[in-house]
Amino acid sequence: MDVRLPPHEGAKLSVVDMHTGGEPLRIIVSGYPEVKGQTLLSKRRYVREHLDHLRRVLMLEPRGHYDMYGALLVASELPDAHLGVLFMHNEGYSTMCGHAVVALGRFAVDYGLAKEPRSPETPVNIHCPCGLVRAFVEYADEGKTGAVRFLSVPAFVFATDVTVAVEGFGDVTVDISYGGAFYAFVDARRFDLDVRESRTRDLVDAATAVTKAVKSQVKLRHPVSDDLAFLYGTILTDGKDDFSSDATANVCVFAEAQVDRSPTGSGVTARVALQYHKGQIRLNQSRAFQSGATGSQFTGKAVEETTCGDFKAVVVEVAGRAFYTGTSCFVQEAADQLKGGFLLK
Repeated sequence: MDVRLPPHEGAKLSVVDMHTGGEPLRIIVSGYPEVKGQTLLSKRRYVREHLDHLRRVLMLEPRGHYDMYGALLVASELPDAHLGVLFMHNEGYSTMCGHAVVALGRFAVDYGLAKEPRSPETPVNIHCPCGLVRAFVEYADEGKTGAVRFLSVPAFVFATDVTVAVEGFGDVTVDISYGGAFYAFVDARRFDLDVRESRTRDLVDAATAVTKAVKSQVKLRHPVSDDLAFLYGTILTDGKDDFSSDATANVCVFAEAQVDRSPTGSGVTARVALQYHKGQIRLNQSRAFQSGATGSQFTGKAVEETTCGDFKAVVVEVAGRAFYTGTSCFVQEAADQLKGGFLLK
């Protein structure tokens, strides 16, 4: 049987679907109207204000699901960027996404966005809302792409040992660190939870309560742009932050109680910056970070000291693997009352 587009109105939205460590990435390759703006951050504001209905169409049911994640390819104003990207999820738009960078690195080479690929690694410069992220994609002479590593934007610790009043849990002490996005970090044992064994619902409830508390009680600041100064989520850890050859696990709950299936690339970046700040790791000491949700792993290490405004910072290298799951063309019918997307909470 010949598979063709069914009856529909309006543009078709074409995507390539991938996953990194179990976390989905829906790469939107065509069908969006022009995204206006002189800078990537202004384009992020534009899609939020004018094109958010398309985020809902692609991220939410019936085409997506509660934990879907997306990447919209856009032009970058930076001359050395191979591509610009806007990240989206169930609530809105993020500023950095490490699992997406891993997937997009491979995608950029396979789909010809990075010209003249070379072995053993092909560099791919990805302009994210938080800044330029330099990725390196394993490449074999027969044209096969593999693992991807990337160098983060400057990652820094905003504050340590911050006590917030968390509804249902009392006073909780958290650390806040930035890895392209801001996260609150807290040991899951504070809530009598285990990131590998506890029910996902219980982990989500605890992390969401922490996020709500930090958002209401802590004012964040980013030295480059106010657009970056918001808490993206809370990462619950196993508390094993001192350097070890064993993997340390965490679960990231971000946006509208969305659960990352991967170890969270920007979260690993922020966690490495936090460990370095506390003297728990040294430069170029690589650690394995495991997702408490799926068991998938990234590696991360601080490779260089730097600054971000008045913050001492580090550049972090994160590495992982992404895989393709398929391609789709999505359409809408005018009579479909649910065509705009919905979420079950």
